Amino acid sequence: MECRVDKPYPEVRVERKNIEYAKLLLDDYASEVGEDRAIHQYVYQKFDKFKDNPLFSKTLSQIAMVEMRHLELLGETIKLLGVNPEFRFVDKNTNYLVYWNSSFVDYTTDIVEMLRSDIKIEEEAIRKYRYHISLINDKYIKALLYRIIEDEEVHIKCFNMLLNRILYG
Repeated sequence: MECRVDKPYPEVRVERKNIEYAKLLLDDYASEVGEDRAIHQYVYQKFDKFKDNPLFSKTLSQIAMVEMRHLELLGETIKLLGVNPEFRFVDKNTNYLVYWNSSFVDYTTDIVEMLRSDIKIEEEAIRKYRYHISLINDKYIKALLYRIIEDEEVHIKCFNMLLNRILYG
């Protein structure tokens, strides 16, 4: 199963520099449910639980690679908006900068719970992207986020397929 949409991403562009938009994208980039967390979680799972199952391992690798592309696209956009794309985000409760760390990864060892966690991450990412789209008034950034959402929706289907294989054989 292919775990990405078969269409190109829009060109990375912005209408103008905007620090507030960059702060929103840093949240998508490197927060507790950002692209960086997804990459690390899926790579961890691949090596921990799925290394001996080619279908599961390949699926996790494909999804992690797509997430890496998202990370790259977001980083390029953040840079164009006028902010250095460090692996950090602005905590909404404290307004402090928080740097990404590996405690964001869900280290669950139960395979069913792993996949449920993966589905939850993708659903949360989609919700956050849609919320950010509602706050951003830049046609180029919106196009990019809509395109990323399409991949995230496919990831949910892929994780559900794996979960169904475990639960129902």
